[in-house]
Amino acid sequence: MTTAADPPSAEGFRLGQLINDTRYRSYTFQAIALLALIFGFSWLAYNASQNEQLQANGFSYDFLFAPAGYDINQQPIPYTSQDTHLRATVIGAINTIIVAFLACVTATIFGVIAGVLRLSNNWIISKLMAIYVEMFRNIPVLIWIIIIFTVAANTFPPISEFRIPRDGSDPERTLLFGMFAATNQGVFVPRLVFEGLGWLVAVTFLASIAGVFGWRAHARNKLYSEGTVVPVLWPSLAILFVPTIVVYFVLGMPVSLESPEMGRFRFEGGFLLRPSLIALWFALSIYTGAFIAENVRAGILAISKGQTEAAAALGLRPGRIMSLVVLPQALRVIIPPLISQYLNITKNTSLAIAVGYMDLTGTLGGITLNQTGRALECILLLMLFYLTFSLAISAIMNVYNNSVKLKER
Repeated sequence: MTTAADPPSAEGFRLGQLINDTRYRSYTFQAIALLALIFGFSWLAYNASQNEQLQANGFSYDFLFAPAGYDINQQPIPYTSQDTHLRATVIGAINTIIVAFLACVTATIFGVIAGVLRLSNNWIISKLMAIYVEMFRNIPVLIWIIIIFTVAANTFPPISEFRIPRDGSDPERTLLFGMFAATNQGVFVPRLVFEGLGWLVAVTFLASIAGVFGWRAHARNKLYSEGTVVPVLWPSLAILFVPTIVVYFVLGMPVSLESPEMGRFRFEGGFLLRPSLIALWFALSIYTGAFIAENVRAGILAISKGQTEAAAALGLRPGRIMSLVVLPQALRVIIPPLISQYLNITKNTSLAIAVGYMDLTGTLGGITLNQTGRALECILLLMLFYLTFSLAISAIMNVYNNSVKLKER
């Protein structure tokens, strides 16, 4: 007598079992999908090889080492128009990563705050958060990018108001705290200047951030395992700043802050955040933050009220109930859709071309593609970058997701 789990005999095997038998059905569909995928890519490759322009010029990435011949307005690293297309591509990729990272951080902050406040007992606060969520997530992000760009370019004062008049009198406007200036050409902010072993200060600060997470994990374990409340705020601040300050002075203060200063016609020094960067950053943040807020609200509502009532019966304050009881359990519901929102931010950065922010789509997929005519090569590189960056985000977030999911005995 055979069971459903036993493999069939050679005499009893029929071709129809590949579809009807549950032991083989999944393998059959996977094989069909794989063959279809291979056929599709083969067909695309064959058609590309028959293209007359491709046959005449060949498939090559030599154009990356030719002079680019165009300027880039937002330059995280030095660049001139005589540099290669490869360097222009690298700058575009860095610009994409910068705005994606900034937007992911701020969107998470906006989303968590709005999601928690939507459940507030204060009627006004909860309704204001509901208006924010419904207004921002139901209007296309491209419109928000253009709106914020228009406001930043037309609301801020011109640089001329910061200039010192020829008679030596005070200018109409001065820098905020002597370091910040918001103009219609962008926001001028201080820039860190590293000299000598200054990079060790940055490494120490990054290690201190890791130490803060380690201390918070230790405090959480002590609370859950022994019921002992370990101070978190002040030790975290000490771990974050004390080692960095010590290394900074021991090495002879190799890191300095270069503030923008008004010259004869323009600001000199510092770092310029152009209106295009500001518009893209904040538009992606507030737009995606509205979606994250709903994810956070859904995660909190997924936790049984009994958890909150039990914590309150033990005498915990509402803030501690949210941070120690509700949110840690809600993370297993929040994190999976949060990964999708981070991926959406990364892909939506390609809308930067609408406001002139030179990201990878604007450099490699825009000017470089038009100048060289290497459409296939440029598009393949674009696809590879976004695929790699998206997979990296998914891998990192999945590691974190595995650490917060429920552990069964």
